[in-house]
This record gives sequence, structure tokens and C-alpha cells, in this order.
Amino acid sequence: MNYLEALSRRYSVKKFNNQIIPQETLHNILESGKLSASSQGLQPYKIIIVESEEMKQKMIPAFYNPSQISTCSHLIVIVSKKIIEENYIRGYFKHISEVREIPLETLDPFKNSISQHINQKTQDEIFNWAEKQSYIVLANLMYAAAIENIDSCPMEGFRQDVIEEILNINTEIEKVTVTLALGYRSEEDSFQHMKKVRKPNEKLFKFI
Repeated sequence: MNYLEALSRRYSVKKFNNQIIPQETLHNILESGKLSASSQGLQPYKIIIVESEEMKQKMIPAFYNPSQISTCSHLIVIVSKKIIEENYIRGYFKHISEVREIPLETLDPFKNSISQHINQKTQDEIFNWAEKQSYIVLANLMYAAAIENIDSCPMEGFRQDVIEEILNINTEIEKVTVTLALGYRSEEDSFQHMKKVRKPNEKLFKFI
């Protein structure tokens, strides 16, 4: 399946069939999130994968439309940072130094530039920026899932406080941004038979 076929087949599944995604396939999808583009490489988010049936059952009351959660294989929760601590930045550059096998001090100009940039932002600005980065991850996960012939449904309709309590999120420094259910579409989901509706090219694209 090429990427246009995969994206044409993709839709926001309303009901899955409870079939579990193979671990290798799930790993490939998650790797796409790991490799996602990230401003300054900081990856101001974390990705929580809910896979146990017990935990999925706990999550159901948090969603306004719970049919996807009760039938999906895995639920991905993307958590965005509200603050970027100096320790976080130091850890990031230590990791660069180790992976690229270069002296840590050679990265000081880049590190100081990022620290200065972050320190000039308010907490709201940092979170807004982190949220945008999280949605890039979401798009990559959805795209990779489509290529792997795995169905998905991105969801924002949830009670944030309930999810954060269940997942023990430290709301002083991070916040749940968006969720993504993964699995295989149910034959009972009538939405799969509907034609995809998108703007015609002349209304969507403008060449200048």
C-alpha cells in the first residue's frame, strides 16, 4: 500500500474489534513518534501507551465517547510539558554528547542559546509551543499507523483531570494534550463505508 492509498483508507474509527496489534507493528508506529520533527530537538512531551485491559477499563469514564477506548488495542496519551527545567535542557545536551560522541563543552553555545530562548518565554507560551510539537507527533503516529494498515482515532473529547489522576501526571510541570486509539476497525463501524470528504484542490491549494 502506498502512502496515498493508506491515507485514503484512514478514517477516525468509531469502534474497533478488540484485536491486539502485534508488538513489532506497534514498535514501528511508536518509532515514528520518536523520530518526529521537534523544535530544537527538545521533544517537550512524553508518550504513554496504555495497553493493559485493566488500565483501559479505568480510562473509559474519562472519555465522552468511550466506544473507541473499550474496543481498541492500545491507547496512546501524549503529555506536553508546561515548563522546561534547566535540568531537562542539561540532560538533553548530555544525551547529544553521548550519542554523537562529542565533548559536552563544545555544545555550550547551542545550549546557552536554547536556555536563553526558553527563559524569555512565559509558562503559557512554553505550553503552547509544547502542544504544537505534540500534534506533530500525533500526525506522525497516525500516518505510520495507516502505512502499517492499523486503524486509529485521535481524540480530544475527554476529562483531562480524570486522565491525569489515573496516569499520575504531575500537573505542575505537564499536561495531557491529546490521545490516539489504535487497533483494527470493527465490521460494525458503518463510518468505514462513507466516502472521504475533503476540500477540492482549488479551494485548498493556492499557488503563487
